[in-house]
Amino acid sequence: MTSFPFQIVGFDLDGTLLDSLGDLGHAVNHALSLEGRRPVPREEVRGFVGGGARKMLANALVATGGAVDDVRFEELHDALLAFYEANIAVETCLFPGGTAMLDELAARGVKIAVVTNKLERFATKIFGELGLSERFYTVIGGDTLGPGRAKPRPDLLQLMLERGGEGRAAYVGDTTYDTRAAAAAGLPCIAVSFGFNDLPPGELGAAAVIDHFDQLVPALERIGNNAGPIPA
Repeated sequence: MTSFPFQIVGFDLDGTLLDSLGDLGHAVNHALSLEGRRPVPREEVRGFVGGGARKMLANALVATGGAVDDVRFEELHDALLAFYEANIAVETCLFPGGTAMLDELAARGVKIAVVTNKLERFATKIFGELGLSERFYTVIGGDTLGPGRAKPRPDLLQLMLERGGEGRAAYVGDTTYDTRAAAAAGLPCIAVSFGFNDLPPGELGAAAVIDHFDQLVPALERIGNNAGPIPA
């Protein structure tokens, strides 16, 4: 039996490890309501997620009537964040199979990380409320290294590697922010088809695409052992 090929596996948060669409949607709709805009339905919010709260809000404003001036945008952004922080894990949960998958990686001695464009304090609060904090050796947010260093730049993934020590690493995500960051950091990336994909999953540029978390460990084994492409 061959040993598991990766010693470090990192995960994006929103739309990859956690289904946070409901809570994100409530927060963005709260901000829109302060501007007298219509609420956006759940599936419309899905297309706004991926680049952080500012991008999500900007997209929602454009979709519901247009951009606002900079001062008003900052007010709405602050309101969105305050609402979200107060209601951060009402509906948010692991995607199906997530607990078993994390158990399986841990049983193989894998060090598990989270690297997200979400603010670090929000990510750590979510995992604390969900009782998942001890699963991860590090949680890195979009602001951890300061402005301009979030995905798709490789900086956050490079920090993951620095904190993880020696070992071969892979990353799991759901958008081009993830696949581009992984590529820039020299890491293979597996995409999940059930996330907030900003392109069709097969076009994200990932080494493999999975439809359920029970497929992740076999996909990592196949990629890591150079056994060829993942069967469709």
